[in-house]
Amino acid sequence: MTPDLDKSLIETAYARWAPIYDAVCGPVMVKGRRAAAAEARALGGKILEVGVGTGLSFDDYDASTEITGIDLCEPMLEKARAKMASGRYPWVKDVRQMDAHAMEFDDATFDCVVAQFVITLVANPERVLSECHRVVKPGGRIILVNHLYSEVGVAAAVERWAAQKTRALGLRPEFPFARLQAWAQATSDAILVERRKLKPFGIYTLVCFERTGTPMAA
Repeated sequence: MTPDLDKSLIETAYARWAPIYDAVCGPVMVKGRRAAAAEARALGGKILEVGVGTGLSFDDYDASTEITGIDLCEPMLEKARAKMASGRYPWVKDVRQMDAHAMEFDDATFDCVVAQFVITLVANPERVLSECHRVVKPGGRIILVNHLYSEVGVAAAVERWAAQKTRALGLRPEFPFARLQAWAQATSDAILVERRKLKPFGIYTLVCFERTGTPMAA
C-alpha cells in the first residue's frame, strides 16, 4: 500500500480539477453517484454530502431531502454555489468549506452521510469515517461509493502501478475494503449493512454502515 494522500496535495490537485471536473468526471462517476444518492433518498431527511465538490450530485436528490455539502476545495465550491444560485435545487440548503477530519457540526445532526469518491482520497480515512459516524444520528447511515482495491490478480498489480502515476492528480486506485471493515469492527456502535459492486462493470463498490442505537425522535 502507498501512504495516505497529503491534505495539501488534495487541495492543489482539486483546485486544478475544478474548471473541468463536471465535463471529465461527471460521465465517469454517474452510476456510482446515482446509486449512493438513491440509497440516501430512500432514507430521506437531512443529508450531509462529504466532498460535495462542484455539486454534481444535486440533480440526484429531491424535495424529500435537505442537503448540506462540505468540501475542502473552495474553487470546487464556487461551482456548487453557482448551481444553487440557479434556483433549480431548493433542497440544497448550504455548502461550506470544511475539513472532513474535523467537522463543525454537532453530534447526531444528520439522518444520513454520503461520501462519493472521497474516502480513499482523504489524509486519514479512519478519522473521516469517525467524524461521519459522530454527526449521523443513531439509526442513520453512512453511504460510501468508491473504486476499491482489487487486492489480488492482474487488476491489483495494475492498480499498484497506477497509484504511483496518478498520485499528483489526487487519485488513489489501490485503497482496500479491509480498512473500511477494520474501522467498523473497531467502532462499537457501527455495523456494515451493505457492500455491493455496481453495474454494469463492477468498477465501483457501494458500502453502507449504520450507526446503531435507538433512532432519535423527529
